[in-house]
Amino acid sequence: MFETIRIETDVRGVATLWLARAEKHNALSQQMMEELTEAAGQLGRDPAVRVVVLAAEGASFCAGGDLGWMKSQIGADAETRRAGARVLAHMLFALNTLPKPLIGRVQGNAFGGGVGMMAVCDIVIAASDAKFGLTEVKLGLIPATIGPYVLARMGEDKARRVFFSARLFGAEEAVALNLAARAVPSGDLASVVEEEIAPFLLGAPGAIAAAKAQCRALGPRIDEQVIEESIDRLVAAWEGDEAPEGIGAFFEKRKPRWQV
Repeated sequence: MFETIRIETDVRGVATLWLARAEKHNALSQQMMEELTEAAGQLGRDPAVRVVVLAAEGASFCAGGDLGWMKSQIGADAETRRAGARVLAHMLFALNTLPKPLIGRVQGNAFGGGVGMMAVCDIVIAASDAKFGLTEVKLGLIPATIGPYVLARMGEDKARRVFFSARLFGAEEAVALNLAARAVPSGDLASVVEEEIAPFLLGAPGAIAAAKAQCRALGPRIDEQVIEESIDRLVAAWEGDEAPEGIGAFFEKRKPRWQV
């Protein structure tokens, strides 16, 4: 059914949702985002699924948005751009509201949208040698649709350290920023994720779902209005003159005009 992701579910009801574009460092194409949205719905409705682990094949968790997809947005009309932004926004919302515990297992690089997907997990376990960054401004874009989730996870004071600098940071800083719960040697990722799964299998599934929904309701507001505003900001960035320059420079292997 799926081409860019796959799902494995064990006898306990632990489903692993694998990003499966290893050759592209699991960059988020439109197809992958649509499939993740569909998978979140399926897993959320399946009473046999107790816990979901978000993991990735290959060297990287997620390199961010697929640059080919981004390039297509630059040349698109306003409605197509808005539809593209909405695909990303709906994927994040679907994962954020998944009525099951969502545990992120992160290795390698997580940039841009990859950080956004970490922010919608309930718990993230990161490899100690992983690298992270909100790198959108290097391309003349902004972390718009992931912004509400990143700010909810980090808090504004911590997010200001990395939200618009595009600098890379390591796993220990990701823990300090509240983006990850723990940083562990890459060889220990599987066992530590298992440690996080175990308590959820002792609780009543309905109570866990209700408690998670209450956490979300009492936390920072991320509703339709907030999501639409984030889409507006991303579309505005695509329609400016910096995004074509930044993405064009990347494909042409040159510095954009603002880099010194």
